[in-house]
Amino acid sequence: MADVAADRVPVVKPAGAWRGYALPLIIFVLFALIPFVGQFTAESYLLSLVTRVMIFSIAALSLDLLVGYGALVSFGHAAFMGIGAYAVGILASHGFGDALVSLPVALAASALFAWLTGIVCLRTRGVYFIMITLAFGQMAFFTASSLAPYGGDDGLTLQERSTIAGLDLLSSDRALYYVTLLCLIAVYVFCRSLVTSRFGRVFRGARENATRMTTLGYDVYRYQLVAYVIAGMIAGLSGFLLANATNFVAPAYMSWQRSGELLIMIILGGIGSLNGAIVGTAAFLLLEEWLAGFTEHWKMIFGPFLVLVVVFVPGGLLGISRWVMRRLRGG
Repeated sequence: MADVAADRVPVVKPAGAWRGYALPLIIFVLFALIPFVGQFTAESYLLSLVTRVMIFSIAALSLDLLVGYGALVSFGHAAFMGIGAYAVGILASHGFGDALVSLPVALAASALFAWLTGIVCLRTRGVYFIMITLAFGQMAFFTASSLAPYGGDDGLTLQERSTIAGLDLLSSDRALYYVTLLCLIAVYVFCRSLVTSRFGRVFRGARENATRMTTLGYDVYRYQLVAYVIAGMIAGLSGFLLANATNFVAPAYMSWQRSGELLIMIILGGIGSLNGAIVGTAAFLLLEEWLAGFTEHWKMIFGPFLVLVVVFVPGGLLGISRWVMRRLRGG
């Protein structure tokens, strides 16, 4: 009864609690200003690069929902992203290029795959969960590779971007940029609301002690399955956007290497932090772009850097920023 009463007591946030909204607000404002900066430089290149950052940030947010808040380390998460992209490509090849058709199909296909695989994956724990998600991810990868009518290993080129109610609203790079930004903001707000909700408290509680949550009467498996399906749908959304941004879909979108990159992004930013997922994605892709200008073996430089971050700063880049702020406040 005490727990029920506690749930009904309104929570008053202290003034300092609102500081947590400063960083995401700064990030989204910076994203919104990029097109204006692009007017004074290579606009097409800049918009393409930052659009890619935002698309992968959406996928990273969905993965961080599982890894950071549920301790469910998925090594096949890119499969959902690839399914969302292939939904766009396959439908477009059959003349269904409107987003009002392809987007719901992309979300539904990703959710269905997440539900079917999640039923099996969530019966396992630890390294077994990692390996079985990897197996399902590779199954999706090889399935896409065998789709000869849709390009097979070579992938499928889209002739044009998705229309919206028959209008070419996404034909402009700037329009696609702002649509992607709106999707990123919506996904961030949704994920933040989810993890702080009653559902999120149970989901996070299962991460700490699943046995205790089960003893309290919660069906942990069901909560985890719902979270897994939600994460799959969000990743499917990123796949839909990626297909439109590149006008191309390929089995490589589903590879285990891509899943590994998504994990690196959230580790780099700081696991269990939605802000960190965006910061880590931006850092990963921008560093990749910068280092690739020096050598094609940029991963040989980036790998040791990541190891140093994990060993000495477990909180990722956000952990470094918090440490610097504490030092500044402490004098």
